[in-house]
Amino acid sequence: MIRFILGLVLGAAAVGGYFVSQNFKSVAPSALASPESTAAVAAMMETISPHFSTMVTGDVAEQRAMLDEYLYGPFIEEARELYPVHEEPLEINGVYTEVFTPRAGIPPENTERVLINLHGGGFTFGARTEGQLESIPVASVAQMKVISVDYRQGPEHKFPAASEDVAKVYKELLKTHQPGQIGIFGCSAGGLLTAQSVAWFQAHDIPQPGAVGVFCSGAGEFMVGDSIPISTVLNTTLGDDDSMPYFEGASWDDPLVAPVNHPAVMAAFPPTLVISSTRDMALSSALAAHQRLISAGVESELHIYEGLMHYFFMATDVPESRQVFELTARFFDRHLAH
Repeated sequence: MIRFILGLVLGAAAVGGYFVSQNFKSVAPSALASPESTAAVAAMMETISPHFSTMVTGDVAEQRAMLDEYLYGPFIEEARELYPVHEEPLEINGVYTEVFTPRAGIPPENTERVLINLHGGGFTFGARTEGQLESIPVASVAQMKVISVDYRQGPEHKFPAASEDVAKVYKELLKTHQPGQIGIFGCSAGGLLTAQSVAWFQAHDIPQPGAVGVFCSGAGEFMVGDSIPISTVLNTTLGDDDSMPYFEGASWDDPLVAPVNHPAVMAAFPPTLVISSTRDMALSSALAAHQRLISAGVESELHIYEGLMHYFFMATDVPESRQVFELTARFFDRHLAH
């Protein structure tokens, strides 16, 4: 359990630091990854390695505080410098959100468009902080309003609390926007929640958004497929335990938990952008989601980055991250109605 959450939050590279104490061998960086991304991983490891013991021995509150201060915090400050935005809190239909708009202003063609961000963190961590880190660059580069949802997580809450919160925010936005003007995206747990939200909308007769982005995730279980033995070979394996407190009592056979196993649900997806990387333990899950969307006749766009880790674009100043933000902006620009 703890290894899985560490992987969801920190990525395989950071988890490698935790495994050093267990005599795992380090893996050389890919020659095809940018030098900047390799340096960013090394810098992150140097910053956070002294605090790994908190993730192993601390309670949830201590773990959250450590991640917010030593992991998300420095990356958020970097993102704010690189991608200037205005930020403000906003309660929407009883759910706390944060709104991000480009500091230069929203151009006329995007004034009626809005993106919803669903942050990652294993349905346990990243509330507000990871939402800021995911939303700031996209709002700036796409020149659109981004609303990051502070959805309920475990262990305090259980499925389907997060799906319910996303639906509350989405339905409120439908009062002022057409469905086709709204996009939803998320990374890791947020990517899965994005897929779950699409399934939730379908089950509750709520119109689908114009497009969605499923990043560092798929539409079902994380720890499945070839990416697990591949990560074992790379000595960055996270094991085969994908249990999370949030899903206690839920079933991966439920289409609202794992839409990927239900063709009729997948066929109802809007155009979908799928992003992953070769050292991401969720790569197989992402590939399966893309393949099943294509089989269902849904427009799905897939991008896989060489040699990088889970949520690699946490480091917002490396070339691969900048490319992710640009392609995300182009994707939603193509598919959202004006």
